[in-house]
Amino acid sequence: MYKKLLFGTAGTPHCTKKRTSIEGIKQVKLLNLDCMELEFVRGVRMKEVLAKEIYVIAKQENIALSVHAPYYINLNSKESEKITASIERIYQSARIGALSGANSIVFHPAYYQGINKDVVYKKVAEILKTLTKRLDDEGISVTLRPETTGKPTQFGDLDELINLGVEIEGVLPCIDFAHLHARDNGLWNSYDEFLLVLNKIEEKLGKQGLNDMHIHIAGINYGLKGEKNHLNLLESDLKFIELLKALKEYNAKGLVICESPNIEDDALLLKKTYASL
Repeated sequence: MYKKLLFGTAGTPHCTKKRTSIEGIKQVKLLNLDCMELEFVRGVRMKEVLAKEIYVIAKQENIALSVHAPYYINLNSKESEKITASIERIYQSARIGALSGANSIVFHPAYYQGINKDVVYKKVAEILKTLTKRLDDEGISVTLRPETTGKPTQFGDLDELINLGVEIEGVLPCIDFAHLHARDNGLWNSYDEFLLVLNKIEEKLGKQGLNDMHIHIAGINYGLKGEKNHLNLLESDLKFIELLKALKEYNAKGLVICESPNIEDDALLLKKTYASL
């Protein structure tokens, strides 16, 4: 699908004068970036007409798109109506995202809520199997991307998400390297550890896992309970140069979405640094 790593922003760049998705795509192009994640994090409010307009503009500008689904998702809620609402949020993100030309639909899947990890995994897997079948039946061609999460109370460690990708057609992980780093209170932050992550992806998901990656990178503030907040890369301890070296070593391909507070500046930093390696 992708010939190389593409670098872009989580949402419309801050320097965009008119802060719409269409103007954001145009600004990403002007910045010499390659992709943009449409942020549906507060809800899927985009209408079909606008999604189709975004599809045309993104194709014209040659900007790859992805979607981040709403934050309010918990596929392991103790309240069935919240699970139903969570599934609907992912579905609507996929439906509108596909109309806009996005291939990947990113979401934070669940919380453990004191329940055994294996039990939660099975519950999430069954829901995603049903949802991917629904999407396939309706001709909605997207990849669902449960994201590695930043707190140990959240479902979504590396192994869980890779295993979902192995088990379910139409599901692949979104690897948020800042979250991996924060989740384990400072681990996953060296060249060798980054290579371990990529090796595990290749072993379990094959070349597809490396040729169709969806990656989030940002600086991050964390503590014993995991993620606190995102930081700019140069204000954090994330060894992003070593991460980029590991990605180049494995010839990874796909989208790299920057979620730093200064999204376009750090996205450009990542792209220029990668090109210089």
